[in-house]
Amino acid sequence: MNILLINPACPDTFWSYTYALRFIEKKATAPPLGLLTVAAMLPADWGKRLADLQVAALDPADLAWADMVFITGMSIQRDAAREIIARCKAAGKVVVAGGPLFTMEYAFYEQVDHFILNEAELTLPPFLADLAQGCAKRLYRTRAFADVRQTPAPMWALADLKRYAWAGVQYSRGCPYDCEFCNVTTLLGRQPRTKTGAQVVAELDGLMRQGWQGPIFFVDDNLIGDRPAARKDLIPALLAWQQTQHRRVTFNTQVSINLADDDTLVHAMVQAGFSTVFVGIETPDPESLAECHKNQNQKRDLLADVKSLQNAGLEVQGGFILGFDNDQPAIFQKMVDFVQQSGVVTAMVGLLQSAPGTQLHDRLIGEGRLAGISTGDNADGTTNIVPRMGLQPLRQGYQYVLGQIYSPRLYYQRVRSFLREYRPDSRQPRIRALHVRAFLRSVLKLGVIGRERVEFWKLLAWTLWCNPTLFPDAVRLAIIGHHYRRVYEDRVLTTMAVK
Repeated sequence: MNILLINPACPDTFWSYTYALRFIEKKATAPPLGLLTVAAMLPADWGKRLADLQVAALDPADLAWADMVFITGMSIQRDAAREIIARCKAAGKVVVAGGPLFTMEYAFYEQVDHFILNEAELTLPPFLADLAQGCAKRLYRTRAFADVRQTPAPMWALADLKRYAWAGVQYSRGCPYDCEFCNVTTLLGRQPRTKTGAQVVAELDGLMRQGWQGPIFFVDDNLIGDRPAARKDLIPALLAWQQTQHRRVTFNTQVSINLADDDTLVHAMVQAGFSTVFVGIETPDPESLAECHKNQNQKRDLLADVKSLQNAGLEVQGGFILGFDNDQPAIFQKMVDFVQQSGVVTAMVGLLQSAPGTQLHDRLIGEGRLAGISTGDNADGTTNIVPRMGLQPLRQGYQYVLGQIYSPRLYYQRVRSFLREYRPDSRQPRIRALHVRAFLRSVLKLGVIGRERVEFWKLLAWTLWCNPTLFPDAVRLAIIGHHYRRVYEDRVLTTMAVK
């Protein structure tokens, strides 16, 4: 068999970093980890190629070579996946689909020949066995959860790693929390399942053998979902591994805000190489936190928690949501104020959407307030919920919040607030030639012709005067801010004007 593994394209979003990637000469954020892992589960003597349409268009020669096409996707890739499936079927190919998009919405894809749903460790082997016997079924699914200690390392060799800004590895699946709007527990369970530290180190070594030189993102929905395992196994393994490397490798990940309660773990994570954590802060409103069952965020000083993590050497990125039932008109200014005071530079603010399989989805069906299907896109200014405050006030407020926090003045002010609090590990990653070229591009794009040029030069001058060791961070955050503004202006405003 010759297998073509396809990752459909995504629209430009805040997380795509499309405009920022151009500064560092990259095509996409990260290679498709799920497909590379599935590739390692296929028979060793099968031919395998990766077609990541985030990086390049589908090559007709690759499609002609393939006997079967394996396609994955998330909800934001829904339209692109449909187009690719139609193209593959027109070429006479057998299409096999899996991943979150198809696990939740397989009934809408009539052209797919076989669905390998839920976790491939459990559903792919019976498909392969049936295929060998000539009796493969259309649907393979399970309610069980896989033992990730048996998951093979991704086939990094299939990806052209030079085209990506970072690489992803996975330590755990599942989350102990059960937020009303989140479908992680539906897909992956509430009992976190972890790989061993040695297993993760082996995957990192595999990346290094392929010549990887960039940062590494732990894609876990909550790296500290099983805090004892992370503290006793993963972090010590990473600390030891860093000592074997000729350069310091930077790690990023996602955690819950209660990481701030564990100073020992925070310190160990920073020592092990973690520099950035994404946290679902959601809202500064206590009633809305209670509404969405965000128990881990309640009865705590979220501002103080963020600043304690920054002081310890972790850049905090934050996820925020507007459109809860308890949201009042004052929430929009409260959101702006919280973002600015916290120094959360990367503040991803989206409208609440209801995804299939969530408690929110079930509640809204019962209340007759579900309006279509979730797009999964945080840059289209849409919601599939009939909001309590009314759709138009919600959309206007959302536009106000984004317009404020990503305006040059407030954005650069927030960068300075963050850099005042940030105490990174002194062992910084080395500066490479691509970073120097990115800086020179930023001087031209942001400092000469950009409308943020005054704020850009003020930031660089302030950083050189106050803490020159953070100069690379200042440049990086300036470039990222350019991307956020472009997405807001080119996609959010345009999409909202049409809808």
